Amino acid sequence: MIRAHLTVDPHFVVGPINRRLFGSFVEHLGRCVYDGIYEPGHPSAGPDGWRADVLELVRELGVTTLRYPGGNFVSGYRWEDGVGPVEQRPRRLDLAWHSTEPNLVGLDEFAAWTKLVGAELMYAVNLGTRGLQEALDVLEYANIAGGTTLSDQRVGNGAVAPHGIKMWCLGNEMDGPWQLGHSTAGEYGRLAASTARAMRQIDSSLELVACGSSGAQMPSFGTWDRTVLEHTYDEVDYISCHAYYEPIDGDLGSFLASAVGMDRFIDSVIATADFVKAAKRSNKTLAVSFDEWNVWYKSRYENVDRITDPNSWPVAPRLLEDTYSVLDAVVFGNLMISLIRHADRVQAASLAQLVNVIAPIMTEPGGPAWRQTTFFPFSLSAQLAKGVALELRLDCPSYDTVEHGEVPLLDGVATYDATDGSASIFLVNRSMDAPAQVEIDTRALGPVVPGMARTLSDADIHAANTLAEPERVGLADNSSIERDGDRLLITLPPVSWTVLTLNPSSPR
Repeated sequence: MIRAHLTVDPHFVVGPINRRLFGSFVEHLGRCVYDGIYEPGHPSAGPDGWRADVLELVRELGVTTLRYPGGNFVSGYRWEDGVGPVEQRPRRLDLAWHSTEPNLVGLDEFAAWTKLVGAELMYAVNLGTRGLQEALDVLEYANIAGGTTLSDQRVGNGAVAPHGIKMWCLGNEMDGPWQLGHSTAGEYGRLAASTARAMRQIDSSLELVACGSSGAQMPSFGTWDRTVLEHTYDEVDYISCHAYYEPIDGDLGSFLASAVGMDRFIDSVIATADFVKAAKRSNKTLAVSFDEWNVWYKSRYENVDRITDPNSWPVAPRLLEDTYSVLDAVVFGNLMISLIRHADRVQAASLAQLVNVIAPIMTEPGGPAWRQTTFFPFSLSAQLAKGVALELRLDCPSYDTVEHGEVPLLDGVATYDATDGSASIFLVNRSMDAPAQVEIDTRALGPVVPGMARTLSDADIHAANTLAEPERVGLADNSSIERDGDRLLITLPPVSWTVLTLNPSSPR
């Protein structure tokens, strides 16, 4: 048994939790849109073509923002193709994913679906094959009430009210050689800055995201961010981060500690942004939008042959449809802990992606939709992480990893809601074989009683939810809680994610 001790103190505030931290990402990639959220022939679909079973699961997941329409897809996308009468929309080759895009869903449809979800639309503009003028055009089309050619076109297309999009991504992964329109940091920085200035001439209150590094492994990591921010710092509100994690060469110990890598990535980006702030003598502090993150088994697809003949590129092929295990969900939950732990600077995040493509929700055409293992830590974190993030004082043994060096066997974060005095504690046990008993000092919270205590674990860490067994894995009540004076004891199984809520013993 691992023994650990942690202190929860509402005075150890990291920062307020921005609800945008629990966002997701919908790209025209694989079956995310078509056969995912949109399937007109499905038994649950209404006249608009949206799958009602998927919509219900998305609401349960609790996503707060939705980044759209890409991703790599956006760097070759013409937004005009996705508006107007559906029967008149063109079919285009999607060079990013070697697919054919039918443009049955575009900005107006997706904005309407986002409202059904109850989320905020976060829109990405094409700074790959297009540029400043197209960004201004889509902004005018989306946000101006009427009286101009483009806004009147939207009204005529049936979207009478403006979409009111506040958060805009200035391109996507422009540091990547795989990206259409890939450029140097200086070239992209100048284009992003001029685009930002122009967009703000229409609406100075927009919140704009500059493309940071698309991964800490990029050769240009650090220098890219610095150069881009030297051009854009005064013009934007966020710098983006992208990161995906998978086990390398079967090294599960390092994989379980992936959040250590995320912590270091975030800290490096913040340090770079603050360097530029100091160099510019600026009073503004830049936020981070971690607008792509997930567990993604990229190596599974490295040797998969792409369809090279553009005459054969399919609509909505099955791409990047990872099946997630308990192990993956524990790592995923730990990545969420890392994001919450940086709530002072990470003020938006987008889980990539929402449906079918490396996603917490899976569907079968004409058939069911189900929750992957990663659904559970996301949904409970979105539901219970409220108020401010707290820095935990967590003492526990460590273990050695190949990738990250010596890391703690346990990790966690707490949140505190001053409006009702409630707290939530999110914990991960990274040990492959030993349970952990955690002693929690709650004295600083005042008299509290345990509320919900739920754990994701399984004797088979590779167990997963599939079409054949959609409910194989789920959350279980953790009944191990004991009280010892001002302390609580809870036991965490090996390779597990747990959330525990604490409520004042006397309601406020």
